[in-house]
Amino acid sequence: MKINVTINNEKKELEIAPDDILLDVLRRYGYHSVRRGCDTGMCGICTVLLDGKPVPSCSIFAARVDGHEITTIEGLPEAKELAKILAEEGADQCGFCSPGLIVNTVYLKKLKIKKIEEVKIKLIGNLCRCTGYVGQHRAIEKFLGVEK
Repeated sequence: MKINVTINNEKKELEIAPDDILLDVLRRYGYHSVRRGCDTGMCGICTVLLDGKPVPSCSIFAARVDGHEITTIEGLPEAKELAKILAEEGADQCGFCSPGLIVNTVYLKKLKIKKIEEVKIKLIGNLCRCTGYVGQHRAIEKFLGVEK
């Protein structure tokens, strides 16, 4: 079956099976920054924006996104700025979780959150096995301009 979507501001017609998961379809079509983590929607690694809101792409049937807009890290101009800050703060270690974290953090910037504690609560579903989160939180504070 075919679906029509907009991915990173480009209209696409994608061939999918009725039971395809969005994560698998995105990777098949070359969006390799969308990574597989837990396959349960709990780790945040596969996060994309669906119509501007973060969703775990491992938990959505691709058929459900027909007619919708998807944004991956490549479609976010602010992503490079945050990636640079993450590297400066020593929070880039293996980088496997970075795309999902960056997508979620860029979304949070639009919410204009002012306190780091609220940011931490919003990002609780973004798991990282390498960094210990301290460097990530320093980078996110700088990027969002939030108070401690």
